[in-house]
Amino acid sequence: MHGFANPTRFLSIARPLTPALLVTGVIMVAIGLFLGLFNAPADRLMGDTVRILYIHVPAAWLGMAGWTSIAIASLVELVWRHPLAGIAARASALPGAFFCALCLATGSIWARPTWGTWWVWDGRLTSMLVLLFLYLGYMALADASQKDAAAGRTGTARVAAIFGLVGAINVPIINRSVVWWNSLHQPASITMGKSAIDPAFLWPLGMAVIGFSLIFGAIILMRMRTLLADIRIEARMRRLAAA
Repeated sequence: MHGFANPTRFLSIARPLTPALLVTGVIMVAIGLFLGLFNAPADRLMGDTVRILYIHVPAAWLGMAGWTSIAIASLVELVWRHPLAGIAARASALPGAFFCALCLATGSIWARPTWGTWWVWDGRLTSMLVLLFLYLGYMALADASQKDAAAGRTGTARVAAIFGLVGAINVPIINRSVVWWNSLHQPASITMGKSAIDPAFLWPLGMAVIGFSLIFGAIILMRMRTLLADIRIEARMRRLAAA
């Protein structure tokens, strides 16, 4: 794993992989949304409002996956001191927060005709809102750690990594909230080995989820490359200032 700690080696992999993930993801999302919006039938109960699921479900998945990425990278940073782990965690935060906010927005739009209200303090909705606040807190800590690192201080980076690990507790709470508490939100439609979703909806949804996931991966790689470039520029400026 430490073999990829060399920024040059990492960049040699990330540069060709980024456009490959991005282009493949865009194509899959376009096909999935086309099939879901124009080919799949309307739902028997929800009618055409069900079509928002092709955005809402991938956004919910990536909102949770983003924080899972932060937690894994934070663990690697704390235990193995991997130099790129903190950068990977920081790179995951902003796209994860975006998809979390998108999940909340599309969920509210879906809830209005389905539940008759834009928002309820349901276990699933509330825990997802908590996740958005966790993202905002993590990004503030990550920005502070970057400024401290530029000044030669490293303590804040450990605080951000610990926060990333502790915040992961909320991810299983989101996942199990519809089981643990009475909820307006429907239970999981896809579980291990079976699905309650009709294939006419499932195939476009699967393509949208995979496509958005590939785009998510491309964005993380792009942000990691940008953060590495910023670090190199800052180091060069410090050397010039000291000369």
